[in-house]
Amino acid sequence: MYLVQMLLPLYDNGGKKLSTALFDQVFDDLTQEFGGVTAHERAPAEDAWKPQGQAVHHDDVVLFEVVADDLDRGWWSNYRQTLEQRFRQEKLLVRAIGAEGL
Repeated sequence: MYLVQMLLPLYDNGGKKLSTALFDQVFDDLTQEFGGVTAHERAPAEDAWKPQGQAVHHDDVVLFEVVADDLDRGWWSNYRQTLEQRFRQEKLLVRAIGAEGL
């Protein structure tokens, strides 16, 4: 079993707030594909990174999580690329963590 997490920005690279419809679509996509999703949207987290030789960048992000029995790397890679286009991002983080139900 895997816990798959995605960090999605609230603003595009130009600083424009992204439409709530984008987040609603992700919620619907993941519910349809995996039978459920958790979206931590009420208290955005702050994300920071520093590309080599550049200033520190900041984002407000929301976390989407799903539990999947198997990890279909091809599906997740394609979906990440789709979301990068929808959210107008160069790169989005999708991470999978091995999980065990207790």
